[in-house]
Amino acid sequence: MGKKIIVAGGGHGGIACGAILAKKGYDVTVYEKNKRKNMGYDWTDIFDRKAFTAIGMDVPGEELWSLKNDMTFFGPGMTTRLRQDTPDDQLELQMERKVIYDCIIKYAEDCGVKFEYNNAVEKPVMLGNRVVGIKTEKGEEFADLVIDACGINSPLRKQLPEYLGIQHDAQEYERFYVWRGFYEKIDCGEVEDKFKVLLFHKGKLGISWVAAEEEYTDILIGRFNKLDEQEVEKTLAALREENPHLGEKLVRGGEFVEIPVRQPLAVLVADGYAAIGDSAFMTVPIIGSGIANSMKAAKILADAILDDKTNSYSAATLWKYQREFCSKIGNGLAPLAAVKLLLTRLEPYELDYIFEKGILNADDMTIGADSTSLGAMVKDMLEPEPLKAKITGLAGNPAVLKKVLRMGKDVAAITAVTAAMPREYEVNRVRSWAEKYNACFKR
Repeated sequence: MGKKIIVAGGGHGGIACGAILAKKGYDVTVYEKNKRKNMGYDWTDIFDRKAFTAIGMDVPGEELWSLKNDMTFFGPGMTTRLRQDTPDDQLELQMERKVIYDCIIKYAEDCGVKFEYNNAVEKPVMLGNRVVGIKTEKGEEFADLVIDACGINSPLRKQLPEYLGIQHDAQEYERFYVWRGFYEKIDCGEVEDKFKVLLFHKGKLGISWVAAEEEYTDILIGRFNKLDEQEVEKTLAALREENPHLGEKLVRGGEFVEIPVRQPLAVLVADGYAAIGDSAFMTVPIIGSGIANSMKAAKILADAILDDKTNSYSAATLWKYQREFCSKIGNGLAPLAAVKLLLTRLEPYELDYIFEKGILNADDMTIGADSTSLGAMVKDMLEPEPLKAKITGLAGNPAVLKKVLRMGKDVAAITAVTAAMPREYEVNRVRSWAEKYNACFKR
């Protein structure tokens, strides 16, 4: 039997990495707080189909998914619309979250992964500087490596010793409080914008979306401040006034969830430990989607583990995972956190000004599923000629210009810091670098 691997929590990336390792003979067990039937939210997800092929899976049959509609973005005043025109090779899949789990879990079980459901992970078990296992509600479990897939509020990450330099928690404006539900769809003819994304809707710092599907209307309400039922009902009433196809009857969903909307974790690894998925904040900072990134990261992590001929699974040997993830995915995500911060600094009327003056256009809002294209989007926006055109367009509003220039400065700093990541793991150098990285994202 191969080395023992614990996957703490049932995140997509952790299960996917476990599947790759189990297929190679590793002894892999996933410890998950939920029952099997409760895995996954009662909603659909939008993500890149390459998430499946990255871990060696076939893309599920077409009967299990559809292609996402292009989004139409509206500013607070609803005076200007920006419609995506996503290239065919970047069209994302829309798939039920529970079906995604069904496919991934079956694949993992076929590869030899074992699952312990209804057994919540509580904290890491340490031996000196090393993570040697986990404490669950049913007792302690030990392993050669713990993969943290517990999510945004991971009890493992939060309780790691400070000297490891791994940030314990998301900060202000780095988590999104989301409510999502699916309502009956009222037949009122063809809906012009099938997937509407409303920025700063009714002056609130956040987004709402209204997606008209064949059988229902999909509603998401997201805020940087905590949501409650009263705020949801108030927002739904406003959305019904503007969208007559949005009915009164909740068909399914109706869940409150927290989603990370920030840069990836500065340090992903320690001796005997690696973070992945929402535990490592691998979502796209602007739109929150993280399934594809976490599954692509699963292959990178599995390769680093398989390449560790010492079988020590130390921070030094796992650093390959850190560098490969950042090179292929993370360094494209981090600049988008600066764009997200710009949005949090803007007043609603300032965002309307940016839309109306064409500072942001439809090309800018065509955010593909591929993280490489996301990074390229920001890079292209900040090339001399496009940037000059945008700055010229902002000349009439010095306050907005100042905020946009700050974003450009932030992106430049982020790009420089990510390029300076230490090539080898040495705890003091890594901690020093992580402090500089984290400092780039102060609001």
